[in-house]
Amino acid sequence: MFEREGELKIFTGTANRPLAEQIVQHLGISLGKADVGRFSNGEIRVRLLENVRGSDVYILQPTSSPANDNLMELLLLVDAARRASARRVTAVIPFYGYARQDRKERGREPISAKLVANLITVAGARRVLTMDLHAPQIQGFFDIPVDNLHGGRILSEAIYDKHLDNLMIFSPDAGGVYRARKIAEFLSAPLGFIDKRRPEPNVSEVVNVIGKVRDRTVVIVDDMVDTGGTIAQAAKAIMHLGARAVYAACTHPVFSGRAREVLSDSAIAEILVTDTIPVENPPARTQVISVAPLLAEAIMRVHEDLSVSKLFE
Repeated sequence: MFEREGELKIFTGTANRPLAEQIVQHLGISLGKADVGRFSNGEIRVRLLENVRGSDVYILQPTSSPANDNLMELLLLVDAARRASARRVTAVIPFYGYARQDRKERGREPISAKLVANLITVAGARRVLTMDLHAPQIQGFFDIPVDNLHGGRILSEAIYDKHLDNLMIFSPDAGGVYRARKIAEFLSAPLGFIDKRRPEPNVSEVVNVIGKVRDRTVVIVDDMVDTGGTIAQAAKAIMHLGARAVYAACTHPVFSGRAREVLSDSAIAEILVTDTIPVENPPARTQVISVAPLLAEAIMRVHEDLSVSKLFE
């Protein structure tokens, strides 16, 4: 049966309204009107304030801190659009929370990333648009299409614009080597990585530095910076081995706990992050790069049934 292309509408919760406003500005449309509030007992209350029947609706909401509230806002907004007869509902999740438990490492643990995928699908999303999933295999947890945009190109261009001499790209762990290699290839720079162990969540220990860093300008790249401990320790180890300077480039600025203090006091010369998560009171020497143009282009391509992968060729 022929399904007509509906009007493009974008709504947002409270998690990252500035990013949503930048995206609609790039697209030349207005941000959809929605009432997102709380009942007196703290439950989240949502209502779309304009007609979406037959529309192609995009709900922008990272599930960053407070993760539970932001996730529930996303689910309720998706459900509201579906029940209001939107033609298609796409969840635009610049930062996908609950991604770190993507498998059972020990007995009696949940697979949180899969559970959240189920919730988003059951709520009524027909597609997910996200950025730099903590583990790429999370795409397979969904039974609907998932577009996992890569922040590497944006970060690579920002690094290139700094004209750093004798550049070397580093991954803070073996799991991030693929991501770091893509950036290293774009910048025609050698690649290294940190051999680390994690005795418990949010705690890491540097075991070995793999790569010759003496007299190099090193950029450590990762999908997120959370407590800052991993990158701060890596920078200290790299500088100890004779590096000229250490920079950091991460897509998602989680900055939890004492991250701001840890990073401000670290040996890192500058931290490059994007605005997938709102950056409030960033650590010293932090540069924020907007992902709004990339997300706007991806949304338009999905709306017009064009290839999203073309964005990375």
